[in-house]
Amino acid sequence: MFNSQRYRILVLLKPPKLQPLLPLPFYLKLKFCTTTSQSESEPDSITVSYLVNNAGFSPESALKASKRVCLKTPEKPDSVFTFFRNHGFSDSNIRDIVKKEPWLLSSDPHNSVLPKFTFFLSKGASPSDIPRMLTANPRILQRSLENYIIPRYDLLKRFLKSDKVTLSCMIRHTFALSYNVSIANIKLMIDYGVCDLGIARLLLTRPTILASTNLLKTLEEVKDFGFDPSKSTFAVAMVAWKGVSKIRWNEKVDVFKKWGWSDETILRAFRREPNVMLISSDKIKLVMSFWVNHLGWDALALTKGPRIIGYSLERRIIPRASVVQFLLKKGLRKKNASLVSPFLMTEKLFLDKFIKCFKEESSDLLKLYEEKLNLAYTRENSGMSIPK
Repeated sequence: MFNSQRYRILVLLKPPKLQPLLPLPFYLKLKFCTTTSQSESEPDSITVSYLVNNAGFSPESALKASKRVCLKTPEKPDSVFTFFRNHGFSDSNIRDIVKKEPWLLSSDPHNSVLPKFTFFLSKGASPSDIPRMLTANPRILQRSLENYIIPRYDLLKRFLKSDKVTLSCMIRHTFALSYNVSIANIKLMIDYGVCDLGIARLLLTRPTILASTNLLKTLEEVKDFGFDPSKSTFAVAMVAWKGVSKIRWNEKVDVFKKWGWSDETILRAFRREPNVMLISSDKIKLVMSFWVNHLGWDALALTKGPRIIGYSLERRIIPRASVVQFLLKKGLRKKNASLVSPFLMTEKLFLDKFIKCFKEESSDLLKLYEEKLNLAYTRENSGMSIPK
């Protein structure tokens, strides 16, 4: 256990998983039938028949939906199908949408839906983007363009900068326009001092965090680790802290400890590279075993470059380690030189500093390096690669 409150949090206080958010208020849940002769509890046979035969509803779901929409003739819903087909929606797309939003079958899509299509197209969405986005998130069609969609779009674009990235986020992560709490949490992070780049990272990589009902607690816990909200690593730490269960988190802490890392060392490595806690326990064991048992190097050296643990063992660590070992054996590299720097630099820089600069040995070094790389790709192509 850590000796201070900060250290205890790292191991013990992984926040519990939360129940899903309460749904948004549901608009337009009303009957479109204006007659009063039919009892509220009596099924509308015309509506049920259309929903089953034309819209792909099961009899049970059609009965439920008939309480929200009443169809007197097939002309109106047929015109809705035609409207969506004319805008690139397949019949399967349309059925998926009306199953979630049956009120559309009694709507005037030219007035209620077309302006939203036009808005997204004006922001650079392609005709094929619209069906994908709205099939995944048809609830957006309920929302006011001026009072709901545009303000949320503008808020997202503040962080994502371009229309293309903003649209991509909305298409891939339909939550973006679905939960009021997500918008409230974005504003909370702004007030907390989280930088725009950090918020953008969450929007693009782990948007579910923004739907959390205890986000303030998460912000305070991550700050207690020593992360600065104004730095982009704060958001990376949030992803690690919220993305790993308490059991998995403690498993990884135990693995590190078995290789000689202390609580303080683990925290220091986490601060340096928050993604280290997103690496699987098996991958950590694999890299540590190779580093210590095969190379004979100190496991604590990796605390200065914990990112290495996440690199491919076969395509990066083994080939570069072979070169470094060669240089050490030949006395061409000081024994007290950094062990981690060769693994952290770019491919070009590594070739320049560890292979090409040694004129007499460069051909042997390059051959050794390429042999290890080729072996890695051969194993990958044959399905024998080491698990990542």
